[in-house]
Amino acid sequence: MPTALWIAQVHVTDAEAYGKYAKAAGPAIAAHGGVFLARGGRYVQLEGNDRARNVVARFPSVEAAVECYNSPEYQAALSHAKGASVRDLVVVEEVGA
Repeated sequence: MPTALWIAQVHVTDAEAYGKYAKAAGPAIAAHGGVFLARGGRYVQLEGNDRARNVVARFPSVEAAVECYNSPEYQAALSHAKGASVRDLVVVEEVGA
């Protein structure tokens, strides 16, 4: 089964509340097999909307990533991000090697 990438582009509007989200989201993502490949850090915006926080996590499958998103643990974390950020989130199946 192909792995999947969880790709989020975020503009943080309330750093304190978003920090609570980030602290709680990490363990929820890890519990579903997610591994961070990028979490903030340096970037170059070449096209589209510029959002200073970019996050990429690899999951065992698209289904695992969606299960994570819908899990009670992740939804509890996400409650801190709502109203504290503008986000786009997509899960994309990786091309097999």
